[in-house]
Amino acid sequence: MNGRRMKLVGGLTVALAVIGGLGATGAVAAPGSPGGPRYTAGAPGAGDAYFPNAGNGGYDVQHYDLDVTYAPPAAAPAPLEGQFDGTATIDLVATQDLDRFNLDLRGMTVTSLTVNGKPAASVSPPAPGAVVDGAAYWHVQNDEARVWELTVQPRPKLKAGQTARVVVEYGGPTSRPVDIEEALYGWVTTRDGAMVVSEPEGSMTWYPVSDHQTDKASYSFEITVPEGKAAVANGVQPKPEVTADGWTTWFWDAPDQQASYLTTASVGDFDVRDTYFSASGVPIIDAVDTKLTAARLATTNASLSRQVEMIDFYEQYFGGYPFIAYGSIVDDDTVFYALETQTRPVYSRSANEGTVAHELAHQWFGNTVSPERWQDIWLNEGWATYASWMWDESDGGATVQESYDDWYASEDPGDEYWDLRIGDPGPLGLFQGPVYDRGAGTLHALRVELGDDTFFAGTRLWLERYDDSAGTAEDFQAVFEEVSGADLDDFFQTWLYDQAKPPVTWTTP
Repeated sequence: MNGRRMKLVGGLTVALAVIGGLGATGAVAAPGSPGGPRYTAGAPGAGDAYFPNAGNGGYDVQHYDLDVTYAPPAAAPAPLEGQFDGTATIDLVATQDLDRFNLDLRGMTVTSLTVNGKPAASVSPPAPGAVVDGAAYWHVQNDEARVWELTVQPRPKLKAGQTARVVVEYGGPTSRPVDIEEALYGWVTTRDGAMVVSEPEGSMTWYPVSDHQTDKASYSFEITVPEGKAAVANGVQPKPEVTADGWTTWFWDAPDQQASYLTTASVGDFDVRDTYFSASGVPIIDAVDTKLTAARLATTNASLSRQVEMIDFYEQYFGGYPFIAYGSIVDDDTVFYALETQTRPVYSRSANEGTVAHELAHQWFGNTVSPERWQDIWLNEGWATYASWMWDESDGGATVQESYDDWYASEDPGDEYWDLRIGDPGPLGLFQGPVYDRGAGTLHALRVELGDDTFFAGTRLWLERYDDSAGTAEDFQAVFEEVSGADLDDFFQTWLYDQAKPPVTWTTP
């Protein structure tokens, strides 16, 4: 993500209401273990300290197939409200004996729910006191955000290792949801369509999902929109769009492992440009809003024209580009930030060169290797910022050392800037400046300390070892201790957690 700054809001207060007959678990005693449950409920969250209800436990999603029909809002002065109808087909594997499990879904009405072809429920989302048969909603609400958990009760129950296909039909009017920072995210309705950017847990605003990056999956999309509109998602087009009876269906396939917050299905008045290729053969597909001003279009075209060179440059240091395709979505509307949606970042209003370099770097740092905990987001943003410093140097701009020196000199030792612990910034600090800049400074200080050969050997090992997965700051430290033979405890404590300006030079034990 680039260009986003949060708005501080008040302290969290959480009220939990259990809706729809969740009282008894329905657990069956395990043979030989009297009183011990065999079938239990999957956890309602992945256990992230910042977003405890994001993601779910008890299963591992393999694939999402999303079939969406979307009608954008009518012309002004009609309300800014679209109409969404979707069918999500979710292939998963149970990781425990399951009596029930959750899917994250916010603000949509569920009309049909089946597991392995058998009806599990036909429900509407939560009204206080509502009771439904076969499924229920846990409604968690606090002062800053609202989260709904769709609790599914499969019959028969699922055994550990068993595959299941869950089909959810759902829909409703769309709006402009916000996260706990009051920043727009998720399925953000625009006058000509929708701008879909979901970090950190906004995918639940447009499809039922295990909305945490520790449960990656592949995706396919079938998006039907009024004729003349374009729908652009992750990956490649396995076949051309089809138009009939005033509607056009767009097909996209993203076979690589992907975190849910990196999915997009942006809709609008886009010029979907012809595919071109990097030197290593990566297909690049750009979609640019036809309503950009002349100045924004010129900036965007100049920046996107550098994508081939940027891929070539990063591949020298980080290894081959990790996914099936690349490209960009540039929307005339704005959410006031860009996002590294996998294979196809989304940009607001225009794409400038520095931001394009930043979002491309995220394909390795954040997308290929994701943060196992949201507190480790500096591994995303610090790396993307540092890689953009590297690109600037390669393109004749400031050297990486000069960028580091300028940043280091810009903040005095007593500034509040140093109060944010970038290794644990809190849920309201994820997108603050130090996460980006001090994160990049951490990486450069590590590079200077260890030397280029060791630093880039550690970088490549990090990307190889946690490919298509997620890691923590502790994992990152362990990789660099492995390649260097150095004890880096003091280094990472000072750079990630101490609320003080780090010293100019370092000597590792």
